[in-house]
Amino acid sequence: MRASLSNIARNSAALALRTPLRTSTPLSTCARTFTTTTTRAISTTTPRRHDEPKITSRETLLPQTHYDFFPSFGPDALPPKGPFTLDLSLLRREFLQLQAKAHPDLAPQEKKRQAEALSARINEAYKTLQNPLLRAQYILELRGIDVAGDETAKVEDPELLMEVLETREVIEEAASEEELQPLRELNERRIAGSVGVLEEAFKNDDMDAAKEEAVKLRYWINIGI
Repeated sequence: MRASLSNIARNSAALALRTPLRTSTPLSTCARTFTTTTTRAISTTTPRRHDEPKITSRETLLPQTHYDFFPSFGPDALPPKGPFTLDLSLLRREFLQLQAKAHPDLAPQEKKRQAEALSARINEAYKTLQNPLLRAQYILELRGIDVAGDETAKVEDPELLMEVLETREVIEEAASEEELQPLRELNERRIAGSVGVLEEAFKNDDMDAAKEEAVKLRYWINIGI
């Protein structure tokens, strides 16, 4: 039975990775220049608190990575300089502050398209960094490794593939949410374990290990419990 499942598991690798998570904005757009005459118009009469992120009023705003949007992170937060794991509460707080300052409704009509573009980029940066899989894929993409777009990427680990297949079978056969709860908790531990491995891989600047673990993480996230 396990030999048969092993063969099925190997053939099911593509299915487990069928819907890769990826950001909607190509990396090539990350270095576009956004004129920020818009930002002068979107400032409000409310004084800015000292801890609020500042929307620059320089001639151009040129964030090199998603990290650069957020004052508490910036270029030094990008692994291996910074940790893979982020303070998500702080990230969300700064995201909300940025969006409050850069909201397109605060811009004059002639600057709305520029303001919308900036707002969309802030949204994209937050969406990517707050999700561990998207974050891992993004960091790898910055290093020239496209995990998100490579649907054929798989792990040559029969035991892992067997575990994925058996998990899917249990999900399909479950008669109630109560039966799924232990499996859901197990999968959360698997995801946490993968995040821990990614932390070490990026810390050591080991892109091969990071790529392999990102693919594993994609398996567990795509389980769909």
